[in-house]
Amino acid sequence: MSYIEFDNNRLFDVIPLGRVTIDFNPVDINRTLAESTTFKKYLGGSPANVAVGLARLGKKVGFIGKISEDRFGDFIVEYFKKEGIDTSQIYRAANGESMGLTFTEILSPTESSILMYRNSIADLSLDVSEIDEEYIKNTKAIVISGTALAQSPSREAALKSLELAKKNNTVVIFDIDYREYNWNNKDEISIYYSIVGKESDIVIGSREEFDLMEALIADGSTDIETAKRWIGYGNKIVVIKHGKDGSTAYTQDGKNYSVKPFPVKLLKSFGGGDAYGSAFIYSLLEGWDIVDALEFGSASAAMLVASHSCSDAMPTVNAIKEFIRSEKEQYGDMVVRS
Repeated sequence: MSYIEFDNNRLFDVIPLGRVTIDFNPVDINRTLAESTTFKKYLGGSPANVAVGLARLGKKVGFIGKISEDRFGDFIVEYFKKEGIDTSQIYRAANGESMGLTFTEILSPTESSILMYRNSIADLSLDVSEIDEEYIKNTKAIVISGTALAQSPSREAALKSLELAKKNNTVVIFDIDYREYNWNNKDEISIYYSIVGKESDIVIGSREEFDLMEALIADGSTDIETAKRWIGYGNKIVVIKHGKDGSTAYTQDGKNYSVKPFPVKLLKSFGGGDAYGSAFIYSLLEGWDIVDALEFGSASAAMLVASHSCSDAMPTVNAIKEFIRSEKEQYGDMVVRS
């Protein structure tokens, strides 16, 4: 059953909005960040990674965001163009705002941390005047990242995009994407997350992220209660992720579908969520059944946590399908729970 109707006459398949940064991942892994001396530079930021993931999967992708007026900004534009991502709605910061920098620590396959520099940052300076209605009108779906809501004027730009998407029947996908940086308090997080969550068509997040969104609405909800709540507001699909314990998609007809992660040799414990999101969205665009979309997302996520990078390692459709085939040949159909 197809829960989401996409307008196939649109120019773009998906346009993510929000955070694009520079990632520095340590080459000398299994050391603390203080001990690491050599890093490799990648494009980063969840919405940007999702854009790259979808482009690698063969979708027509645009992006709405703001970058620095320097060589790091040049790197972002050149990277996107190389991936076939439209850059016409990526703006340059005019007041010296810099790219967000993310230094990662890969202490062990299961112990990773992230250090972000997010002060006076370019992506959060995106302005409402830089949101083009025609661009949003010409895509099947937009992906709004929760980090875009953390600070003005990006916050208002994201909300304008939401309103224009609703006006033009563009599907709204809300990736909660919580990062503690730039938020003032938990009440603020709950207020702005819930504004978008109540107006989206699909909402994706971890249990912890849903707890943050619901902080002013409910206290200690179960997954089923959470799913009913956001479907009640109008979402067609609610996806709740539990990391190593898998994920479940709840649908508007009262059904739910669960998968658990594919067995894989971990290199790091971050980056899987962006691969999961891009592969899951791709599957919905293809009209696949929900359980197949979850499995495809889970497989892509497994491939990413076994790789050094996030953006550079985003897999193709054939690579994911081959990974699934190989894993099932080795482990059987144990991946899908229900």
